[in-house]
Amino acid sequence: MITDKRTVIAAVAAAMLAGPALAQEDSVKMGALATLEGAFTVLGEDSMRGVRMALEEFKYTAGGKKIELITGSSDASPDSAIRATRKLVEQDGVQVLVGPLSGSEGLAVKDYAKTQPNVTFLNGSSAAQDTTLRDPAENFFRFGTEGAQWMAGLGEYVYNEKGYRSIAVLAEDYSFPYTQVFGFLEPFCRLGGEAPADARFWVPIGNKDYSSVIAALPDDVDAIYVALGGADAVNFLTQYEQAGGDLPLVGGSITVDQTVLGSKGRTRDFVIGTPSAGPISDTWDDARWQKFVQAYKAQFPDGFPSPSLFAHAYYINTKAALLALDEVGGDLSDGGKKYREVLSNLSFETPTGMVKLDERRNAIADIFLTEVSEGPDGNLLNKTIKVIPEVSQTLGVSYDEFLKYGPVSRENPKCG
Repeated sequence: MITDKRTVIAAVAAAMLAGPALAQEDSVKMGALATLEGAFTVLGEDSMRGVRMALEEFKYTAGGKKIELITGSSDASPDSAIRATRKLVEQDGVQVLVGPLSGSEGLAVKDYAKTQPNVTFLNGSSAAQDTTLRDPAENFFRFGTEGAQWMAGLGEYVYNEKGYRSIAVLAEDYSFPYTQVFGFLEPFCRLGGEAPADARFWVPIGNKDYSSVIAALPDDVDAIYVALGGADAVNFLTQYEQAGGDLPLVGGSITVDQTVLGSKGRTRDFVIGTPSAGPISDTWDDARWQKFVQAYKAQFPDGFPSPSLFAHAYYINTKAALLALDEVGGDLSDGGKKYREVLSNLSFETPTGMVKLDERRNAIADIFLTEVSEGPDGNLLNKTIKVIPEVSQTLGVSYDEFLKYGPVSRENPKCG
């Protein structure tokens, strides 16, 4: 009898231990990392709305398995992104991670991904060029386009249609704004425009006082190209308006995104008419976009008047993750090899058109040339001027030719 009791006890203990393991086999742990601290907090909050929109669309199930979402927070610095990523991967055990949000964070997470070959990383909205262009990680995918792609058509529009010939630049001092400035200035300068080095101003993320920058802005330029995001953009726009600034603006993608236009303040009339470009346009009348907007408003009545590019990017990357899980039946038992093969060849319909990847796992997708306008309900929106189809990361030239431009930086491209 003693032996029988011991056998029963051992069997019960084994069953108890096996229970959670069996349960885990019926789920996939997915991480979502965004900036939920610091100057870009409002951007990160809308990013998470995009993640949840995709998960709700799939009823938190893909490949026959439940999706267990585990979130992580950063403050836009590479160190904070890596700390959050390490926790998600090494402590929480996520098998798929969507994120990060900001440019230099993406470069850091790309490098970390190389140390975790059995984990699959899908970008959030991080849009620095070299996250995928140079030395990419085989397990890092970007189904949202990047910052230079977002500027497609803007340099030509500002030069040819607005007639601007000289531009001052104000941007945050890190990899994503370098990418945006390059994407705007390369065609603008090639056409004959100027943006000399002494008219480029670089500020840290979280800068609150722009008085010295505003005082130093030259008055002999046609416009200011502004590549600031979140609270940084709101602070500058407010202070420039209060100082009586009257130069026309050209907007970086996140400077006139809903995360800025949706803020309350006195800059409304000041930014109307600002041209920009990016991965979304608030007023695009395509049924796919309109359906996405209505779903966003229904799910998040406390969100923005229209989804931000951050909600859009995180939605697309999360949806890609779920579509590929469906295709492999949720099977990641080979360390995700079959899953990543599916991702590499995945193309699908998004709220802004079809997306597919190039050989370095970066998106090829449509880009929107826009202008800030006031909507019928009084909200500020980005009005569609033109759709530039299927923009590649090398902006239409060969990869080898594009590399000759060199890495983006404060000085690249030289211009005037």
